[in-house]
Amino acid sequence: MDQDDLFDIEEPCYVISIVARMTGMHAQTLRQYERIGLVEPKRSRGNIRLYSRADVARLRQAQRLISDLGVNPAGVEVILRMNERLQATEAENELLRREVQRLRDRRLPAPRVEYRDSPDTRGAAGSGAGER
Repeated sequence: MDQDDLFDIEEPCYVISIVARMTGMHAQTLRQYERIGLVEPKRSRGNIRLYSRADVARLRQAQRLISDLGVNPAGVEVILRMNERLQATEAENELLRREVQRLRDRRLPAPRVEYRDSPDTRGAAGSGAGER
């Protein structure tokens, strides 16, 4: 079992020094990113920053945007928030698609209409013959 599988992705479990090593960032950079809102680590009872795997992934994504694409931190925040909203919208759309499919699968077939009032309409239900 991989060590990352031991914790939920949102579980705060890494202190700042570990995250600094994991990401190759200086601890001061991590504090700055927290101040500007790029990441929001949880706090322990002793007020120690605790980062989750999701926080680490977000920091790595921010790092790529800054170093590879030259995006400034404010732009990174906008991009990351838009990406989160897009993912939430896609997840919601998938739920709605499943619900529509479930309702379609549950839908009962339309009842057959048979006309019994005249002999020439027998067997012609829905064909338009004898309907007025």
